Amino acid sequence: MKYNFDKTVIRRGSNSYKWDTSKDEEILPLWVADMDFQTAPEIIDALHKRVEHGVFGYTKVPPAYFDATTSWFQRRHNFTIDKKWILFTSGVVPALSAIIKALSEPYDKVIVQTPVYNCFFSSIRNNQCIAELNELIYKDGAYSIDYEDLERKAADPKAKLLLLCNPHNPVGRVWKREELQRIGEICLRNNVIIISDEIHCDLVYEGHTHIPFASVNEEFLQNSVTCIAPTKTFNLAGIQVANIVAADEKIRAKIDKALNINEVCEINAFAVEALIAAYNNGEDWLTSLKAYLYENYTVLTGFFKEYLPHLPVVNLEATYLVWVDCSALQQTSKEIAETLLAKEKLWVNEGTMYGEAGKGFIRINIATQRENLIRALEKIRNVYGK
Repeated sequence: MKYNFDKTVIRRGSNSYKWDTSKDEEILPLWVADMDFQTAPEIIDALHKRVEHGVFGYTKVPPAYFDATTSWFQRRHNFTIDKKWILFTSGVVPALSAIIKALSEPYDKVIVQTPVYNCFFSSIRNNQCIAELNELIYKDGAYSIDYEDLERKAADPKAKLLLLCNPHNPVGRVWKREELQRIGEICLRNNVIIISDEIHCDLVYEGHTHIPFASVNEEFLQNSVTCIAPTKTFNLAGIQVANIVAADEKIRAKIDKALNINEVCEINAFAVEALIAAYNNGEDWLTSLKAYLYENYTVLTGFFKEYLPHLPVVNLEATYLVWVDCSALQQTSKEIAETLLAKEKLWVNEGTMYGEAGKGFIRINIATQRENLIRALEKIRNVYGK
């Protein structure tokens, strides 16, 4: 293989949020959503070149940045983006907060489909809005959308926005076109604008296709805002860069104002170079990464079937975040996560971080060297194996 994802990378001592938050060096952290792999060599080379220049003043975002972004989404996702629709910012979470600020008033309702990415809740709360829960339906080990409940929630005049996680974190779903169609139609009927977080869009596995919500039709394009970034795809979270795509001129102007009010309207020199290199030269690396991640998932599912069959693993269609149903243990998600940490020094996420609909689940980050993954699986077996 051209890229060696089994190569050990020592992250402890690098000011890693994932590895250095705990002072206990024996803890194996499979929690926060970043990867333990070095990014694509092409990106590293681009950053080396920028460092060698030696001057790091205020940075202008060049046309090449927009060209790289629009080209990537056209060829990878069949999503045609006009460059003038793009607003750059320092991350998807700052983007979500600015968009909510721009398109809502205090005490408006923002619909979320739980269990869902925990920062959705903080972005809503920080803008003095109310999270309206449209819980996903969990049945026979799979998740689907409760459209009847969504229609009721969207019909409330106080409901102004829906935060769509596409692909979904933590349940790993890739929403199909017909699912997006029904969501979009409900929101159009009720004058609810959709904010689509598509940060995991490039980490979709064989047999599934990411469909950008805004690409479904012109009406959805005009009634939505899309958040995209290379950060999850290429392990660049610390570089801090994201883009907001807003086709409607009035909506875009409001968001631009909110970005400036929040002071997140600039990106740094390294962010510019990393994004351009990633989107122009990162496809081969990404192909190899996805193959490695899916093999990790296969190793995990095989292990659970053999040694932990009472803990069903939800089918992973996208992301590197595995969602495990631990309801058979008759413990809370917090108790499970705390037990694994205390007894085996394994750090995973408790399901209720993502709302009460995550009760009885844990989330495991499999974007690590296979050696680490196998150690983690043995730790879970030591505590919960039969």
